[in-house]
Amino acid sequence: MSPVDDALADDRASVKQWVDGWGDEVAAVDLTAGRRRFADDVIAFGTFADVVVGLDRLMQDQWSQVWPKIEDFLFLTDDMQLMIAPDRRMAVAVVGWTSVGIDEAGARFPRPGRATIVLQRSSIDDEWVGAHTHFSLGRGVPQSSHGSRPIR
Repeated sequence: MSPVDDALADDRASVKQWVDGWGDEVAAVDLTAGRRRFADDVIAFGTFADVVVGLDRLMQDQWSQVWPKIEDFLFLTDDMQLMIAPDRRMAVAVVGWTSVGIDEAGARFPRPGRATIVLQRSSIDDEWVGAHTHFSLGRGVPQSSHGSRPIR
């Protein structure tokens, strides 16, 4: 492998590690840990929330409204598609995910979807920081889930 190929492989591995780690935090409803991964001025939107600007709003309007109400969240990072900027300071991950929703009667149902995650870093030696996310449910998946797991 060339040095360029090695660098790209390292970047891909670090993005996968970041996304897998965040997925673990979503699954654990660990908003505090998830918060550490994102820029204060993050911009996001999803099936549940319209465009939100800022980490506090993202946590309030999206994360705290969804994470406690679902179970078994998992990013499908083995199939993740990545774009990495030539300067290696920005990456875009396009990744499917699975989760389990809970209907009003308490029955579980599959709740798959997909996400786009934009990561940035000041230099290639720095950790990735979340700058943007977009989550959407799969077609025909009920938008409401009624779980009530505790937030960490």
